[in-house]
Amino acid sequence: MTDYSNKKPPVWFWIVAVVGLIWNAMGVMQYLAQAYSTESFKSQYTAEQLEIISNTPAWATAAFAIAVFTGFLGCVFLLLKKRIAYSLFLISLIGIIVQMYHNLFVVNSVDIFGTIAAIMAGVILVFGLILLWFSKFSIKKGWIK
Repeated sequence: MTDYSNKKPPVWFWIVAVVGLIWNAMGVMQYLAQAYSTESFKSQYTAEQLEIISNTPAWATAAFAIAVFTGFLGCVFLLLKKRIAYSLFLISLIGIIVQMYHNLFVVNSVDIFGTIAAIMAGVILVFGLILLWFSKFSIKKGWIK
């Protein structure tokens, strides 16, 4: 069996971690823009869409916050090579799934926001799954402890 405990992460480890950090930072910015209902946020949507967004239940908003903030922290800890990143990505993935359930099935966001809603839901879910898998893989390789 190969011992990876003294092995430095390859360059692509850092690339994946930084891309994940940027992705999750964009999610945090989107959450904050929505939470504070900024003008730039409101300018992206119709009045009907904004009404639906403003009526989002607290549990779905909390899932959104949990998904993006734990995903961001997971990437920070991934960059610090700490295994807590895996737990944070798992929590983030649960938040993503809860949020996607609300968006796709409770309010049927595809009818309201168009096909892009389903595409973004898929992309977000894939990013969450990749980061969870990558952190587990990095632990197995001994790149994070």
